[in-house]
Amino acid sequence: MRRFIRFFQDKFYIEIVVASILFLAALALDLMLEFIIYMLYFIIYLEIVRAVINYIREQRVVISFLVDAFIILALRELIVNLVKINNEKIDSVEALLSNSLNYNIMIIAGVIIFLFIVRFLSIKTAPKYIIDNLKKKNIKE
Repeated sequence: MRRFIRFFQDKFYIEIVVASILFLAALALDLMLEFIIYMLYFIIYLEIVRAVINYIREQRVVISFLVDAFIILALRELIVNLVKINNEKIDSVEALLSNSLNYNIMIIAGVIIFLFIVRFLSIKTAPKYIIDNLKKKNIKE
């Protein structure tokens, strides 16, 4: 019951309604992939603007904002390469390695994994995270 009440208090229904309308519009127009790609572009712009505004306010760059934008950009590239461009049948490992587009896909997947590692390290080494951990240790002692 609490979850149901919190659902309406936090206004999650707005997100569900907007997502449902966009999904139905994409289905009706048969533009699902384009919708996804342009929404990812929008999120990239949001993350970059967020990083710039944070720099203007606090005079420091938060790496996690930029890494988020690069992860989303790499995911967009991966989606485009996998769905839009790649028409190859992959029946064997030889077929996988014979096409240069598949190398591109593997490289982008490696970049995404690397960016997730950088994101993890940027969070773990952030001053806020370190200070919060020190405060928790001092409270326990």
